Amino acid sequence: MKIYQGLTDFHPPKNPVVTSGTFDGVHVGHQKILNRLQELAQSKGGETVLLTYWPHPRLVLQPKNNSLRILSTFSEKISLLNAMGIDHLIILPFTKEFSQMSSEEFIEKILVDKIQTKTLVIGYDHRFGKNREGSFEYLQAHSHLFGFKIEEISRQDVDDLGVSSTKIRNALVKGDIKTANKYLGRSYRISGLVVKGQQIGRSIGFPTANIQVEDQYKLLPKDGAYAVHVEVNGLLYKAMLNIGDRPTVEGDKKTIEAHLINFQGDLYGQVLTIYFEAFLREEKRFDSLDALKSQLMGDREQAIFIL
Repeated sequence: MKIYQGLTDFHPPKNPVVTSGTFDGVHVGHQKILNRLQELAQSKGGETVLLTYWPHPRLVLQPKNNSLRILSTFSEKISLLNAMGIDHLIILPFTKEFSQMSSEEFIEKILVDKIQTKTLVIGYDHRFGKNREGSFEYLQAHSHLFGFKIEEISRQDVDDLGVSSTKIRNALVKGDIKTANKYLGRSYRISGLVVKGQQIGRSIGFPTANIQVEDQYKLLPKDGAYAVHVEVNGLLYKAMLNIGDRPTVEGDKKTIEAHLINFQGDLYGQVLTIYFEAFLREEKRFDSLDALKSQLMGDREQAIFIL
C-alpha cells in the first residue's frame, strides 16, 4: 500500500476506484465497502484509492467539548487498511479551513482534478463537504458533470450487519467485548509501552506489566478484569488484565496491568499489544492482599478456560 501525506505527491493510477471517510476501527461495515472497492477495481483493471482524514474531524470541530474516543490509532488504521489490500491511502489533513470546502469544490478539486476518479463507492449515509451537504443523491444527480460512476452501499446491506463505530464504542464502554469483537470482525486491541509500577503484583505471585497507552484519544474498555492475549515480539501469550484505579492498594490513577500466564522475562521498555477476548468481572476493593490474591487465582483459572 502506498501512503501519501496530502495530494502533492499523488499521481493518479489507471482507473482509480475511490472511497473516502474516517474509517475508525475498520469494522465489518467498512470492510464491506472496501471489499466492494476491490471487486470493482479488479473488474475495471484499476486500483483502489482511499481518502481519509487526520485528525478525526470531531477532534478539530469540537476541541473544547469533545468526549470522542477512537477505536483505532492512526498507525493501527494504516495497518488494518494495508491488510485489506488497499493500493493507495491518501491522508488529508483535517483543519477548520478544510471543513469549509463545499461539496462542489471537494468533487472538482480533489475527486476529479487530483485523483481523476473513475468510480466512487460510498456508504449509504456518507456525506462530505461543508456542513456535510454532499450526499449520494447529489452525486447521482450531477454524475454526468463529474465524469465518474457512483456506487452506494445500500442501507439494507449495512443495516443487515447492524454495525457502526458508535455501537462498538458503546459496547466497549459497557465491557461487552463479545459484541465489540463481533462488529469489528476481530479482537479489539490497544498497544502501549511497559513502564515501572509499584510491583505489588510481584509480591503476591502475580507480576504484571504496567502498560502506558500513548494516544490520549484511544478508547479504553470499561474498568475491570479481562481475559486477553498479549503480543510480545510477535508471539501471543494468554493473559489476564485489569483496567482501573486499584482500590485495594489505594491507587490514585487509572492503570492498565497485564499478567502474562506462564511467561518469564523482562518486559520493561517493550511495546505490547493487548487483544481483548472477554470481560471477567468488575473491579472491586478487597479487604487484604491475601483476598486479592485468592481472587486473582480464580481470575487466572477463568481466563485460561476462556482463552
